[in-house]
Amino acid sequence: MNNLGAVIIGRNEGARLEACLKSLSRQCASLVYVDSGSTDNSVAMAKGFDAEVVELDMQRPFTAARARNAGYQRIKQVFPAVDYVQFVDGDCEVVDDWLAAGWEFLDAHPEVAVVCGRRREKQPQASVYNLLCDIEWDTPIGEAKACGGDAIMRTAAFEQAGGYRDDLIAGEEPELCVRLRGQGWKIWRLDRDMTLHDAAMYRFGQWWNRTVRGGYAFALGASIHGGPPERHWVRETLRATLWGAILPLVILLLAALVSGFFLLLLLVYPLQVYRVSKHVGRSPEQNARYAGFVILGKFAEFQGQLRFIRDALSGRRSKIIEYK
Repeated sequence: MNNLGAVIIGRNEGARLEACLKSLSRQCASLVYVDSGSTDNSVAMAKGFDAEVVELDMQRPFTAARARNAGYQRIKQVFPAVDYVQFVDGDCEVVDDWLAAGWEFLDAHPEVAVVCGRRREKQPQASVYNLLCDIEWDTPIGEAKACGGDAIMRTAAFEQAGGYRDDLIAGEEPELCVRLRGQGWKIWRLDRDMTLHDAAMYRFGQWWNRTVRGGYAFALGASIHGGPPERHWVRETLRATLWGAILPLVILLLAALVSGFFLLLLLVYPLQVYRVSKHVGRSPEQNARYAGFVILGKFAEFQGQLRFIRDALSGRRSKIIEYK
């Protein structure tokens, strides 16, 4: 696999970055680490694994998209023979033999631009928020519309699409995949483990901020590719608006102006939790927890949408929304 390299992005990941570098060094010799202002020993650690290091100028607005583009540019400079690039976040470990499996699949399917596998949460039992991530990662296999931050990309397709959009603070991978599919490429998810992710979420506020970022990404994606035929993230945006704003406001207005009995309509929320829980596929307890947070998350997603609208109207560029 001499034509396969890896780009890792991170900041202050500590032991998580070390685990990431170890997992990749066992499978790949062409490594690039992109650091976004770490104050720990991340840069020295990466150099210790013989990785090329790119230290971003943090005077410019940071996005994960910008970091990945910078890593891609360096890997093509230093390792020009690379035809496939595994992008991975520094808080993830790459499962043994994943790179070989992804490489073989891309080599056998020239129409596929991106291949990914299953991202698993490393410690789902550590908190309910880690568990929510683990369930979220459990996505359908086969041809897909998008990948996440961990994926192997064909360099010819990546360059044809123009790489990531540096200005996107969230949702950069699905947006790239929209453009790739528009150019005739395919995205594929294999039925095998790819990475172990360490969300390290132990507080409600972390989960809330992460969900706000998701709502921002929905609104941003819909503003770019919301028209037909793609209708990218339009449904997700409308759902957050309905459940996170319109429905509760209508019920409260009816209760205030007509009758307090209209507050009984709020029972539609537990009913929706019950409906969602029937489609999760885990234990009854995990199904209920996940469904409850999905519905509660609509309020956080709507907050993210409001933040996007504020930024769009003011013409200013929003900073990334971090949760850890």
